[in-house]
Amino acid sequence: MAIGVLSSTSLCLIDRRKSFLAASNSLLSRRRRRSSIVCNSEVERRVIRRCSPFLEGVTLKSTTNLATNDWKAVPDIWKTSADKYGDRVALVDPYHEPSSDMTYKQLEQEILDFAEGLRVIGVVPDEKLALFADNSSRWLVADQGIMAMGAINVVRGMRSSDEELLQIYKHSESVALVVESPEFFNRLAKSFISEVDKRFIILLWGEKTLLNSESIKNIRLFDYKEIIKLGKENRDLLLQSCVEGKDETYEIISPDDVATLMYTSGTSGTPKGVMLTHRNLLHQIRNLWEIVPAEPGDRFLSMLPSWHAYERACEYFIFTYGIEQVYTNVKKLKEDLKRYQPQYLISVPLVYETLYSSIQKQISSSSAARRFIALMLINVSLLYMEAKRIYEGKFLLEKQTNHPYIFVFLDWLWARLVAATLWPLHNLALKLVYSKIHSAIGISKAGISGGGSLPNYVDKFFEAIGVRIQNGYGLTETSPVLAARRPACNVLGTVGHPLNHTEVKIIDAENGEVLPDGLKGIVKVRGPQVMKGYFKNPSATSQALDGEGWLNTGDIGWIAPKSFTGRNRECGGMLVLEGRAKDTIVLTTGENIEPSELEDAALRSNLIQQIVVIGQDQRRLGALIVPNKEELLAVAKKDSISSDPSELNKDEIMNLLQHELSSWTSGCLYQIGPILIVDEPFTIENGLMTPTMKVRRDRVVAQYKDRIAKLYK
Repeated sequence: MAIGVLSSTSLCLIDRRKSFLAASNSLLSRRRRRSSIVCNSEVERRVIRRCSPFLEGVTLKSTTNLATNDWKAVPDIWKTSADKYGDRVALVDPYHEPSSDMTYKQLEQEILDFAEGLRVIGVVPDEKLALFADNSSRWLVADQGIMAMGAINVVRGMRSSDEELLQIYKHSESVALVVESPEFFNRLAKSFISEVDKRFIILLWGEKTLLNSESIKNIRLFDYKEIIKLGKENRDLLLQSCVEGKDETYEIISPDDVATLMYTSGTSGTPKGVMLTHRNLLHQIRNLWEIVPAEPGDRFLSMLPSWHAYERACEYFIFTYGIEQVYTNVKKLKEDLKRYQPQYLISVPLVYETLYSSIQKQISSSSAARRFIALMLINVSLLYMEAKRIYEGKFLLEKQTNHPYIFVFLDWLWARLVAATLWPLHNLALKLVYSKIHSAIGISKAGISGGGSLPNYVDKFFEAIGVRIQNGYGLTETSPVLAARRPACNVLGTVGHPLNHTEVKIIDAENGEVLPDGLKGIVKVRGPQVMKGYFKNPSATSQALDGEGWLNTGDIGWIAPKSFTGRNRECGGMLVLEGRAKDTIVLTTGENIEPSELEDAALRSNLIQQIVVIGQDQRRLGALIVPNKEELLAVAKKDSISSDPSELNKDEIMNLLQHELSSWTSGCLYQIGPILIVDEPFTIENGLMTPTMKVRRDRVVAQYKDRIAKLYK
């Protein structure tokens, strides 16, 4: 770690700032954890100025020999990208006011200015700033500016509840707030602002005059442009000081320094703040190109929340290859897909499900003849692609097969013949039908899906119409990508091979022994992307991470067995996921939901004997309910619901249970949609409860999987 001396001349220049700096004197005089500044020509004080060494290499003489990709901290990537792609457009943000386009050089300078502006108003290394805002160009600048000066950002979006944001702010020990807009601030002012300590507030978008005046009394307030201006002015002075040969004090950010805190839990239970280091995120930046071989000029649409680890890591990575990113939102997605014709779309499964539904709706609304032709051609393409996967050896099989070579050859030959027979019709469909879909959605290279499980029917459909969808897998705790399907080996049903430098093993849930390929168990992973731990939660950290660095993902999966012949000869070593061993439910929207809150609320009803909330890899939650039949009959008799007081029909039971669910769970953050009535209670005897009387959630779901599938259809 390199440390130098900041000259008294430079310190005087810092304190001589007029306007905003004059207003900052009281703040700078406050107690600081690690530094203080005094303007005195006779007294030099040590002050820590932590830097991204390559990004701010102009002022750090000891870093002049760093290679262009020898990044030590995430913000170092902006120097490399600015040098390579300086005048290329880096991002387009059309829906904020004002709309903005930025080149790579402009983006680099804005990040540097924001970082310096934070130093000027008194932020010091390792302090935590809450960044509560949605995806935008200014979010990116703020995020990287905070990292670049050695502070830690704590991120969340505007859709989170005030209670959740308050909990995160307090638990993270944040000292200040960077907020999206006046409207969002005014919402927080009612229940949040008065409850927390904050040195200052930075407004990313909008005018300060629109803020609730009562809520900002005695609070130092800056807008985005003011921070940029402060930073630019002070950088100019520091650069001049450097030219004059004055020494600067600095400390290089270490790859093992925490870069960000990302919270994985909601308002229930103890919050878990995942500590991701610069090294964690740099692993993703350096290794995702195998999944997404981006080229300069490729266009990406960005619509996921920027506090989502998946969106965040992918954004950092793609900017190192000179791409153009366009910010959009759910309302504008379809319009922007057609308008911007992106080469890539990085999103969650729900987006691809929505596109699928939209295409199907268009086909259904067409004339009978057109609809018949389109559906017929799609079915042909589905058969063609299945035959193609078989003869290419990309057809997933759970167990290794040892068929005689003659059988393997005949299977391959049959698939070849089927594919050759269907190819002319498939090619016709590409020209007559699918080309129109392509022009409407773009995605000419690939759609990358993560943050949840991609439904098989959606996966197959896009493959059939010639839109490549690559499914991946990861966790917030792993920065997040662990595995993903490669362009050249895009095997449906899997999440692909592990990322470089990533180890995956499957263990038996009962005895912890490592299982051979093809057997299901708990997925454990190890690699440079695995988190440092949970902030202020050593017990949760020790439960998730063992002494050898293996992270228990809580997911059930298996590794495809290796085979040199047959349908699955290209699938060996790929990871296949079957669900979650732990109770957390992940919807296709990417939302993580703990079902216990809903279940506990529902069980307060006398009509519900047992309940298991479901919804893994679905769009919404559902539930399996064992009703209390005696209580149901009593209510029916009391309210004269049924003509026969000794018996209720299915519809009457369903109506009563839905009303009860709605009443008892109304105070919960999430609501239950479809329900499945189960006649047989969950017991120890039938294997659906443990000896300690806990419901075996995975076994219940497995036993009723066919009925659950019908429920969601």
